[in-house]
Amino acid sequence: MKIVIVGAGMAAARLADGLEGHDVTVLGDEQHPPYNRILLSAVLEGTHSPDSLRLPMRDVDLRVGARAVEIHRAEQEVELADRTRVPYDVLVLATGSIPSLPPIRGVVRLDGRLHEKVHAFRSLDDCLRLDAAISTGSITGHARSAVVVGGGLLGLQVARALAVRGLTTEMVEGGDHLLRSQVDAKAGEVLARSLKRLGTAVYTGARATRLTDGGLVLDNGFTLDSDLVVLTAGGRPSTALARRADLEVRRGVVVDHLLRTSDPRIHAIGDCAQHGAQVTGFVPPAWEQAALLARHLNGEEVRYDGARTVARLRATDLDVAVLGDPERAEGEVVEMSNPVTGSHRKLVVHDGVIVAATLVGDLSRIGLITQHYDRGTVLGRHEAGALLMAERTAAPVVLPDDAEVCACAGVSAGRIRACSSVDEARDTTRATTGCGGCLSAVRDLLNEGALV
Repeated sequence: MKIVIVGAGMAAARLADGLEGHDVTVLGDEQHPPYNRILLSAVLEGTHSPDSLRLPMRDVDLRVGARAVEIHRAEQEVELADRTRVPYDVLVLATGSIPSLPPIRGVVRLDGRLHEKVHAFRSLDDCLRLDAAISTGSITGHARSAVVVGGGLLGLQVARALAVRGLTTEMVEGGDHLLRSQVDAKAGEVLARSLKRLGTAVYTGARATRLTDGGLVLDNGFTLDSDLVVLTAGGRPSTALARRADLEVRRGVVVDHLLRTSDPRIHAIGDCAQHGAQVTGFVPPAWEQAALLARHLNGEEVRYDGARTVARLRATDLDVAVLGDPERAEGEVVEMSNPVTGSHRKLVVHDGVIVAATLVGDLSRIGLITQHYDRGTVLGRHEAGALLMAERTAAPVVLPDDAEVCACAGVSAGRIRACSSVDEARDTTRATTGCGGCLSAVRDLLNEGALV
């Protein structure tokens, strides 16, 4: 069967790697083979090389710089920008999301290009351009300061990376607190205080309105003078190709329990797909969709009933994990906050079961909490509170083999223990190849057989 995948991101790579016995073509808009976008901030920090981000795939027909412009459904062909056509039996849209430019006057010049101070941060090329600007200066001399617009997960990662590189960094977030889509105001305040302690000034409830020669002007009257302005404020599902093909599109490309679009020969996965009311926006559910679709196309009977949301921040000295939707989930809230030490822990419990969680600054119990969340464990009366308490002793917490260690790739402790090295775990299970947040846990399991 001829399978064509439009998009060469993390979901596409995961799907291509799981397909067996098919003629697979992957069409990538960028000039790079598939890479780990989550670790772009690590490249900016200098802890990872660009080459280390490359994702494994089976031997497929990978075409980089191949932009799909039309889907000819009657002929079952994809048309590329160079007017060549690629036939398919099954087509998979893995087109991801596209960045949303905030309405800031002066950011885009009359010729349509970004101002020389301004940088987007969505792709490897964006990362490399920003890295070059830090090293050489975007206009003259060495860049010494930066403003990050957007206080979401990506914004926090970029701000921390810039600060690690030695730049004076400021962050502007239009909402009333950081990570407003994932956490509550208490957790957002803890994050803001942690960033300030690490040297990054935070302006919440403020919007950038225009970029002038004097700096970035905010609606609260402040003007931030900076060598660099980095835009990380949101994105939206990339659906233009699907719309032109008259597929059903709402927020994303609508899919069913087999991840099929309104044309049964066309599927969609990842950030561009919408199942029910859910558009994922994170790597773990995208990889879950890719793995399930690979099994379906390989002939297995499967069913997709929606994805759990697991978000993990990858940034030096900032630890955040979010399970489910803590701000909308129904249930009793158990929380513990210590702004002085920079920790905030919150569980939402319904009928004794953890249905959502937020952990900021202290992830020592993330393994156990994730295990209970995944299993739907019914907790005792005092167990939820005990899970939020700091460790009283140095004794390690031993995870059972079926406890999940890597949320991105869905890897259990037992699968890690079966490996002899981090490299083997990475190659055989894909653990550590997502957000990288499980690396210390993987090392602990391999070295000691326990997760502390």
